[in-house]
Amino acid sequence: MDLLELISYPFMQRALLAGIMLAALLAALGIFVTVRKMAFFGDGIAHSTLAGLAIAILAGLSPLPVALVWATGVALLIWWLERKTRLSSDTLIGILFTASMALGVVLMSFSHGYQPELVTFLFGSILAIRTVDLIYILVVGAAILIWLTLSFRQLTYMSLSHDQAAVSGVPVTRQTILLYAALAMATVLGVKILGIILVSALMVIPPATSRLLTKTFRGHIVWSILLAEIIVAIGLAVSFAFDLPSGATIILVGTALFFLTAILKPLRK
Repeated sequence: MDLLELISYPFMQRALLAGIMLAALLAALGIFVTVRKMAFFGDGIAHSTLAGLAIAILAGLSPLPVALVWATGVALLIWWLERKTRLSSDTLIGILFTASMALGVVLMSFSHGYQPELVTFLFGSILAIRTVDLIYILVVGAAILIWLTLSFRQLTYMSLSHDQAAVSGVPVTRQTILLYAALAMATVLGVKILGIILVSALMVIPPATSRLLTKTFRGHIVWSILLAEIIVAIGLAVSFAFDLPSGATIILVGTALFFLTAILKPLRK
């Protein structure tokens, strides 16, 4: 099967569009995740969506919008508790995501029979993305990317020096709330292609690899997004060609690219 024939299939077109959007979205947000040392945040939010999925399944609702609302609520609760307690962000994330997962497990015990939506969210299936899912991904993803573009300077300043950004007039509180909400929503959207277990990896691997390739922050941004697109495209092609799980294949391709870059960089020097 040649490339043109492969792209002619509607399910592959949906997968490519979703992959292009989510690669750019997760890589762009991943820059701030790595700079602010919030890698655990994406992992915690991804796992916390299990409760939202269980609620949607029991109520007979569409899982994706319910999961988006639930994850955003958990992210904002983490931000609020950070301000009201002396506990670290990692501690709060650990408490809330385990509690949310436990709630999801309890709620799912009331549901009988096979749940294909739950399996999709747990392990990811970019080839099974429906048109309605694609619409959510494109609309929400575009909104987040527009906000990122407009707020990029402020977010960068906040990430490098929180106190100086506040003194300089940056609306730190508002932008932090928006960043937490954007991370939560992007994570939930990414779950559709990578699954709850693997989604945070696409936030971390491209920015980490790009750090090995460039010394400028602008180059860091460009390479992060470019590498994410390459990783998703190659992973998608390999998974389809060899009938492998798409999410796991994408992450393995990204990991291989990271180690290849780490090995070749010293050799170049």
